[in-house]
Amino acid sequence: MSERHDAARAALQAALAASSSSTTPEAQGDRTRTRRRRRTAPPDPEQDLQGRDDEPDPYDVARQIVLRQLAMAPRSRQQLRDKLRQRNCPDEVAEVVLDRMAEVGLVDDEAFAGMLVRSQQAGRGLATRALAQELRTKGVDPETAQAALADIDPEDERERARALVDKKLRTMHGLDATVQTRRLAGMLARKGYPSSMAFAVIREALAEAPEHRRD
Repeated sequence: MSERHDAARAALQAALAASSSSTTPEAQGDRTRTRRRRRTAPPDPEQDLQGRDDEPDPYDVARQIVLRQLAMAPRSRQQLRDKLRQRNCPDEVAEVVLDRMAEVGLVDDEAFAGMLVRSQQAGRGLATRALAQELRTKGVDPETAQAALADIDPEDERERARALVDKKLRTMHGLDATVQTRRLAGMLARKGYPSSMAFAVIREALAEAPEHRRD
């Protein structure tokens, strides 16, 4: 999966470079003069295309929008489709452009879903239920989402829950065990951990905590 992601990033960089080099010398000169007048404004390929005297090619405009979105952050196909609709791009044009981007590996929901699962596990400690919601929010279809979630090891998930509890407990000294349990359970629930796992991990952590241990 990481090799596919690296290949997609390389393809994106090449596409962006090709997009910049395909502009005519006259248009490049126009943009140079514009940058001299407005050095603080970032370049916007879409506005450049739409600002020409001739009618802009809708496929070229759509391609520029997609490339610009992908340069900022990974996106699912649905997110890109939604962005194109926001920019009043016809659906038939959007699908042609997105199909082409998928062919060259720039739009890949399988790779996107896998990346999202790994990053949200590592960064936020999310469990399967919350990860599924994240994937839905990003527009990943159920089948692709299920494939990405199928690789999650329940034991690894339990270890993440314990790590979250141990970290939170360090900020809860002096509180009653009942209060600690309630707050820890709420924290794990928000991160998508099932209640059975959450309470088992919390009981274990509290039993091993020095302030609650009975020797």
